[in-house]
Amino acid sequence: MHNIHMAEFTEEFSQCWNAAGSHIQRMANGELMSWLKATLAPPFLEHLSFRLGNQLFFIQIKDEDGLLEVPGSTDGLMTIAKGCNGHACLMPMKKQGDRWQATAPGWGLIDAETRRAMDPISFVSDEKVEMTDWELQDFAVQVVRDDLKKAGRELMSWNGNPEVQPSIWFAGDDGPEWVIVRAYRFPDEDDGITENIEEIKIQLSRVSAHGNYAAVGIADMSEMFSMDNVDSDEIPAIYRGNGLNVAYEGLRRIS
Repeated sequence: MHNIHMAEFTEEFSQCWNAAGSHIQRMANGELMSWLKATLAPPFLEHLSFRLGNQLFFIQIKDEDGLLEVPGSTDGLMTIAKGCNGHACLMPMKKQGDRWQATAPGWGLIDAETRRAMDPISFVSDEKVEMTDWELQDFAVQVVRDDLKKAGRELMSWNGNPEVQPSIWFAGDDGPEWVIVRAYRFPDEDDGITENIEEIKIQLSRVSAHGNYAAVGIADMSEMFSMDNVDSDEIPAIYRGNGLNVAYEGLRRIS
């Protein structure tokens, strides 16, 4: 089990973050875009992230004047971008009067490694890009989050890193509860609860003894019924942007 620093954020950062997100939304201008992270919820590996076509973009906001307290780190940004086979972007912001504005041209993004301005649209192609394990885990966490919301549960935090557990914290009837989420590729089967579950339960007992397990099966519908895969024993690939079929039966109490 890995520990995550659950950074807090200030009201001023919230205003800057909202301005950054609004700028990105305006630049998308109706293009095929979907937000991956668009809530101010820790942990902050990235501050914002989105998919445009077959590409993923992960954004960390930077205050050009260095006065704003910004949660997260560049190391965290690079980790999630690499894990998801995406682009690590910095978004310099500057407060002018009482408003925050992006300072880089166009989309306001610069490459975190080369420090050159980025145009996300220029990276999009018709190439089929297979989803990484991190992407599938993040999607599985979203499935469980949505189910908890429908049940009226208040979400406290979540993360999509397949190497970090638990994946979700939410407010239960008797206090905080945690959820270990596992994504698996259909027609593969769920391997069950992780072998080090007792170690995890002991470490988390300092915060809560109420734990749950959620298995989410995912299949790419286009690939599942492709003639190339009908008689194959291999698990079909899952590609970004394709329709997904989900198998999820709810939470299973484990403590």
